[in-house]
Amino acid sequence: MTTNTTQLHDISNKAPRSWYKQLWVQVIVAMAIGIAVGHYYPSAGLSMQPFGDGFIKLIRMLIAPIIFCTVVLGIAKMDDMSRVGKVAIKTLIYFEVMTTCALVVALVIVNLWQPGAGMNVNASTLDVGAVKVYVDQTHAHGIIPFLINIIPSTVVGSFAEGNVLQVLFISVIFGCTLVALGGRGKPLVNLLEVISSMLFGAVAIVMWAAPIGAFGAIAFTVGKYGAGALVSLGNLLVCFYVICLVFVFLVLAPISKMCGFSLFKLLRYIREEILICFATTSSEAVLPRMLTKMENLGCKPSVVGLVIPTGYSFNLDGTCLYLAAVSVFLAQATNTPLDIYQQLGLLVVLLLTSKGAAGVAGAAFVVLAATLSTVGSIPVASVALVLGVHRLLAEGLVPTNLIGNAVATIVISKWEGALDEDKMHQVLNE
Repeated sequence: MTTNTTQLHDISNKAPRSWYKQLWVQVIVAMAIGIAVGHYYPSAGLSMQPFGDGFIKLIRMLIAPIIFCTVVLGIAKMDDMSRVGKVAIKTLIYFEVMTTCALVVALVIVNLWQPGAGMNVNASTLDVGAVKVYVDQTHAHGIIPFLINIIPSTVVGSFAEGNVLQVLFISVIFGCTLVALGGRGKPLVNLLEVISSMLFGAVAIVMWAAPIGAFGAIAFTVGKYGAGALVSLGNLLVCFYVICLVFVFLVLAPISKMCGFSLFKLLRYIREEILICFATTSSEAVLPRMLTKMENLGCKPSVVGLVIPTGYSFNLDGTCLYLAAVSVFLAQATNTPLDIYQQLGLLVVLLLTSKGAAGVAGAAFVVLAATLSTVGSIPVASVALVLGVHRLLAEGLVPTNLIGNAVATIVISKWEGALDEDKMHQVLNE
């Protein structure tokens, strides 16, 4: 598995180094054109949406089989099966600590900044029709439905729906079973390696469309929301982006330093993925590439295969920042009093409701409605206030999720002795 993905990485590195042929440059240019089209020709910008949606769908169709192959092969090649459980426990503990930190950071800054103060919005006058579809989905969000939903109705169904956690659940079971088969499972391991090479090759082909997808997604966003949304809720947007930056550089950066690597070099290494996330507001669009890049960085496939897919549901730092900041913002905007004890209660609720929010922009909005519904004190109808700028907020939360999972993979790999530090420094210093 490592050989296959490394070969793909090496092949990409052998491409001409002309600056205009690098993917991140092409994505930036495409985003700039998309912003211009959306700003000056809003109707044309709106019509570009299929390009962004199409690119995301192309990647999503490959995610389930890639996760399956990555996790099964990683487990099958583990020398000590007990390590699977150890890695899983350490991963979940780390995720819980980091999401708690994210919630605390967001609550502190939004209380100091107070972006919703003085808006004096009467929740009863808001148009709830626009958010009814999101509110109606809140009954499906909770700790029990979330845990039950991890178990798929059928093996095929989990792949058809592309449910990351369900595919991960099946992959762990199949991987452990393959280990138990011993030598008899060797032909299947060889077959999965060939299939894995094919899938990552398909990802390399699909990524040629990344600039087109970024152009379509950003043109649609600017064309639909434009400068009006920035003016009306600009304070919230600035506040939220500051919160994201504070978390990345004052929480994740020190953790990175303690683990012996530079966060800035890591950000440079995954710059293409960050840009694609920013434009498409979907971290799923880069999941296959993140699996490859973290392996190429020196993390063992067995750890990468468990941490990255699990992190897409359990380590959503950006989503936690969004949920905490926007919840308190809506309380401020509607003059809903929240004392310290109520905010601590909100933090506990968010620790539960934030789990399972997919790496897609829309899921965070559903979880927000579910959170307000659970808390009860903040009017659920107030979510209509941020519906218009949700996608703009998602452009901050999704890259933050991605960065958090990249850091988590390196940290947990180092804890497990599954990190080639010499290779990591070599790659990061290139």
